[in-house]
Amino acid sequence: MYKPLLPVAGDGRRLKVGLLGGSFNPAHEGHRYISLEALKQLGLDEVWWLVSPLNPFKAGQKVPPLELRVAEAEKIAANPKIKVSGIENELGTYLTADTLEKLCKRFPNVDFVWLMGDDLAEEFTRWYRWRKIFSLVSIAVFSRKAYPWQTVAAKAFRAFAKSRVAGDNIRNLARTEKPAWAYVRMKPNPLSSTLIRNKEKEGKYICPSKRKKLPQ
Repeated sequence: MYKPLLPVAGDGRRLKVGLLGGSFNPAHEGHRYISLEALKQLGLDEVWWLVSPLNPFKAGQKVPPLELRVAEAEKIAANPKIKVSGIENELGTYLTADTLEKLCKRFPNVDFVWLMGDDLAEEFTRWYRWRKIFSLVSIAVFSRKAYPWQTVAAKAFRAFAKSRVAGDNIRNLARTEKPAWAYVRMKPNPLSSTLIRNKEKEGKYICPSKRKKLPQ
């Protein structure tokens, strides 16, 4: 049903791959932007978009079929280094810790980095087995707000304060001994799936695959 995730390196080296998960309802330029920043700032070989069949924090929300969300995400990704997959449906997982555990077993020669926006930092301790996530993969938190203290002060990241990677060392975040996390600064991008859905309800936004700019 979905394109298989096959690491591309043929020279025997371990790949560094960023994982961006979510319902992608819809996928948008903000997802692409954070992916391109991850490729550049973290020195990644690829970024995989994991389009979730079910988001436990969005129960009851009407979500388009997985196949449609994957197809729309592929239009937005538009980069050979960004791969879109519905692999969680195949793995039978929808909780991040479970997905990561299975991906690490399936791809033992890949060093993964979990990518997330700092707007999710405060709720991270609500995630299932959130401490396990720190032990499985490195974590890169990207700035979406004006000041980084909001992420640093979040409970989950205070608990792993000594594991923070900073400066030029973030380029090796994927291969840093776990737990390891970094706060990655980038120019803020205001787009979010929630904002797009709200704009669509107001008739002010076109499907993001058409590459329209968000109305001011």
